[in-house]
Amino acid sequence: MRGTRILPVALVGFLALLVVDPVAAQTSIHDELITDLNVTLLYAAIPIAVLVEVILIYAVVKFRNNDDPKPTEENRRLEITWTIATAVVLLFVGVASYQVLAVEEIGNPIADEERIEPSVSQDLEGAVGPYADEDDAVEIEIEAFRYGWRASYDNGSAATFNEIRIPADRPVYLHIYATDWLHMLHVPEVGIKQEAQIGTYNTVKTEAYEPGSHQFYCTQYCGVGHSQMNGEFVIMESGEFDSWLDEQTE
Repeated sequence: MRGTRILPVALVGFLALLVVDPVAAQTSIHDELITDLNVTLLYAAIPIAVLVEVILIYAVVKFRNNDDPKPTEENRRLEITWTIATAVVLLFVGVASYQVLAVEEIGNPIADEERIEPSVSQDLEGAVGPYADEDDAVEIEIEAFRYGWRASYDNGSAATFNEIRIPADRPVYLHIYATDWLHMLHVPEVGIKQEAQIGTYNTVKTEAYEPGSHQFYCTQYCGVGHSQMNGEFVIMESGEFDSWLDEQTE
């Protein structure tokens, strides 16, 4: 009797997840794309989980008193069915993931003739500049070192330590590199995570939506001071960012 009550409650709980929208306000295009992908995969996974649980509970209840279980007989139709079903699920996951990875904000921008030269201070490969028609784009060079971060703005005319400031509603290119060790820049609430390598740039393109302050830190263990490699990732209103940058350059 108790088992028959648990099953409807469990089904209601699973079905409730289907109608509840888990998407909160996104802070950037990274956050938006990754969250949308996770939600899409979640909606596909819930019916599969419900189906598997229903079959499992049915089998447990039906055969709970079977004292002489027999091996399952060969069933080619069943084997073909679950093989095809698995292939369809994997194809769906692959297509959904590729659509997100193909976006340059997630898969990283690729250099081509339509882009301008990146604004960087080091003679290293890997940096990718904005498109020629992105007049309001902002480029920030981020240096990772043991144990801190240095962000350079406007061709090095301004800099911040353990603080990265970007404008909202404008394309932002972060040119990240390391000087002494392998590091990793991670801003969880903004959806940015990129490796800082020695001898090469890794460019991340993003666009933030909501002004605010978020924590960033290094997720690649880099020595005894690794826990100190954190800072503040500040998203500012576009005009406020321009005013702040003018003050810094003066």
